[in-house]
Amino acid sequence: MSRRVLTTAAALHALLGSGRPPAVLDVRWALGDPHGRDHYADGHLPGAVYVDLDTELAAPPSPRDGRHPLPGLDTLQAAVRRWGVRADQPVVVYDDLGNTAAARAWWLLRYAGLTDVTLLDGALGAWRVAGLPLETGIPAAPAPGDVVLRAGALPVTDADGAAGLAAAGLLLDARAGERYRGEAEPVDPRAGHIPGAVSAPTGENLAADGTFLPADALRERFGRAGAGAATRIGVYCGSGVTAAHQIAALEIAGFEAAVLFPGSWSAWSADPDRPAATGPLPSGSPSAVAGSAGGSS
Repeated sequence: MSRRVLTTAAALHALLGSGRPPAVLDVRWALGDPHGRDHYADGHLPGAVYVDLDTELAAPPSPRDGRHPLPGLDTLQAAVRRWGVRADQPVVVYDDLGNTAAARAWWLLRYAGLTDVTLLDGALGAWRVAGLPLETGIPAAPAPGDVVLRAGALPVTDADGAAGLAAAGLLLDARAGERYRGEAEPVDPRAGHIPGAVSAPTGENLAADGTFLPADALRERFGRAGAGAATRIGVYCGSGVTAAHQIAALEIAGFEAAVLFPGSWSAWSADPDRPAATGPLPSGSPSAVAGSAGGSS
């Protein structure tokens, strides 16, 4: 069953003044920027709790599991309680990057069984544009929450499963086009993409103001990528972070149960036995598909 994915700035402002305010989580993170907590301190939504993506929304990196493996359930539950989330309390998450980082928290909490979790549409920018108040500094920790998590409410797959989706379903690559094509690879061992995967950059889920495109526009976008005919849809990115944004967009568009490959390209490219395709086509060209043993990446 599809659930509401987004909350507007106006709706959140009203909820914060209601008798049942949501927990608000600030996931200020960007690749290569270690200063998320400082950005949070410079200005965040009233009552928002800072969430560290690298240490609270991911396990330690490894070649097998990638740069942002899923955290263990006990570790995640301890973090969510530390954020003050209570049983049956709505949760709203946001960042300052079009929700491309916040979607990781949205996905993880949904995966762990919480049902009323939404993204602030337009992220922090929408709140600012609406002229709504911000707080500064690092507040005292909230009272501990009591939420109980249960993993498995959303589907995941490993590298073999991702290869299967690329061959007999639809596997979307949510990274920027130049990384998909193998023209640039700033962080992972090899350039290119999983053979058979279709390029669908996360940034194209958003309008110019940072809000998600309307559902019909997203449905048309993913339909052009083959989602309309696919019985199973999987998504990966660099390390399983922005792929969650793609899953949110697919749900807004009406496609349900998209499968996340958490290890994503960071795990796939670290395995020398996994082939890499380059170029704009899903399977690349015959000369562009090879494992590291073939010398082409």
